[in-house]
Amino acid sequence: MHWLVALMTFAIVGLIAVGFYLEFRPALAPRLRTLFKPALAVQMTVFVGAMFGLLALGIGDAMAADPVTGAAVEVSVGLGLAIIGVGIPTALSTIGAGIAVGPIGSAALAAITEKPEMLGRSLIYIGLAEGIAIYGLVVSILLLNRI
Repeated sequence: MHWLVALMTFAIVGLIAVGFYLEFRPALAPRLRTLFKPALAVQMTVFVGAMFGLLALGIGDAMAADPVTGAAVEVSVGLGLAIIGVGIPTALSTIGAGIAVGPIGSAALAAITEKPEMLGRSLIYIGLAEGIAIYGLVVSILLLNRI
């Protein structure tokens, strides 16, 4: 199992090293620059390659690990899917709240710049947009209690 940790460490260090290499020495990597124009594409290629390596080499060790003795709860496929389903309302509502707060916050900032007395009203609008995320969290908690 130590080799799996070493491979994950290599993936992260390789990602950082390629980023620094392409950032500070772009003239030394003309072939990489012609294949992948932005440095992010090279970094993601190294990272995805390392993760596929982890998947190919590490799945056997993960599946062959001895179960831990004690009061461990066995997680079935159905329970795993239920837990993923519990997280979906929080994830989607948080994304929706982020999409809502962006334009409302910028419009509120512009309104406060022109009329400072609009601060209270604009804070209420931003709070209503952020409430979407709280509603998703409440739904997830209610669903988690049903499992």
